[in-house]
Amino acid sequence: MKIQQEILFYSTNKKAPETNIREVILKGQAPDKGLYMPKIIPTLSNEELESIRKMNYSEIAQLILGKFLLNYVSKDVLKRLCDDAYNYEVPIENIEKNKFIMRLDRGPTASFKDFAARFMARLMNYFLEEEDRNLLILTATSGDTGGAVADAFYNQKHVDVVVLYPKNEISDRQRKQMTTLGNNVTAIGINGKFDDCQRLVKQAFADRDLSHLNLSSANSINFARLLPQSVYYFYLHSRITRNIDERIIISVPSGNFGNLMGGIFAYKMGLPVLKFIAAVNENDEFPKFLKTAVYQKIEPSRNCLSNAMNVGHPSNLARLIDLYGGHLDENGNLLKKPNMDLLKKDIFSVSITDEKTKQSIKEVYDKYRIILEPHGAVGWAGLNWYLNDQFDLDIKNRTLSASTSNFSFNKEDIISASLETADPAKFPEVIREIIKVEPVMSKRLNEILKKEEYIINLNASYKEFKIFLLNRKKI
Repeated sequence: MKIQQEILFYSTNKKAPETNIREVILKGQAPDKGLYMPKIIPTLSNEELESIRKMNYSEIAQLILGKFLLNYVSKDVLKRLCDDAYNYEVPIENIEKNKFIMRLDRGPTASFKDFAARFMARLMNYFLEEEDRNLLILTATSGDTGGAVADAFYNQKHVDVVVLYPKNEISDRQRKQMTTLGNNVTAIGINGKFDDCQRLVKQAFADRDLSHLNLSSANSINFARLLPQSVYYFYLHSRITRNIDERIIISVPSGNFGNLMGGIFAYKMGLPVLKFIAAVNENDEFPKFLKTAVYQKIEPSRNCLSNAMNVGHPSNLARLIDLYGGHLDENGNLLKKPNMDLLKKDIFSVSITDEKTKQSIKEVYDKYRIILEPHGAVGWAGLNWYLNDQFDLDIKNRTLSASTSNFSFNKEDIISASLETADPAKFPEVIREIIKVEPVMSKRLNEILKKEEYIINLNASYKEFKIFLLNRKKI
């Protein structure tokens, strides 16, 4: 096993002991309710960036993940875990000159969450097998996380999973990906919002009465969810650029900001990025924060077509603000402002209305005969908004990524990409309404629709949830 510099992790709330990545992954959330962050972010050499251009996806994952894990997982084990997790395609479509869409919807649950959940499940189970102990995973989902986590951990020997979802704000197909499994997976519909689900999970982690349950998280509050998401940014860059130094613009549909943080970690590891666009729906707390430096949660969150992004207080903002020198606590209190100038150089954020989301789905289909689902449509609309309305201003004011002061810009040559995060077939009603087309459903999604559901509903009450956890039985 390769011995490399030990990377210690601290909590964004600065009140928990530093620890190693193995404990970070198995704990999920820091005991002071903060989120774990690495003290050092390793970087890739030019030689490594060049080598990525000839690697397949699993090999890229082994390189990136190994930067953090090789003191705890051998190269042979890491290869086995990555090969098993990443056994599907990652298509990149050239929409028009220098504009691309990367489809992250070809995994088993047809969502980008598969990239993180599948590796995370295999890694956690490997650690638990070594220690011969079990965990109970608690996860809140606004849509696709629940299905990906449930599928990834299904029948894993050392892990049970409880998923909470807002029962009136996800699609039927998203729900059935969680409620048709049973065995070690339990899905609970909460009479409330995603933020209620997230609150219940966080309260459970902080409840000493539940310590005997060995709780952990598979939400993006767990660093093991973010790290694998860094990989596909390196993959994207290696497939659409002409050389390793070419900087690109990437639009990321953003809800709980785990997807964006994966990209930011990739950037800090050396990925050449000119700008990230954090494209949000009508839950616009982050764009307003970038404009005003005042952070205000949206309570309750707004219900939009892009339901997995209906988040009024993204958990991973604590990490983002910490990375830029600030401090946001778990309740959304901005205790120290980040470096706003640097943050705005690296990230632009825009709120896309439902009307604009529908318009983007229709325009892309009419012009290119490509079907986008609502989340991907938010990302595509955000990219076009930035390129048409903001990019020239950023060039003039030099408000682009900090390391581009000597960069010579030719707008026509800039390469940009947007992330498509789910299969349109998961949102058939929306697609039919907008473009009068029935999206093709994968064989696996079709099979799920025919399975029996195990329905459990609870109110958004921590007392009810705690009683359930203490008395739960496997389905």
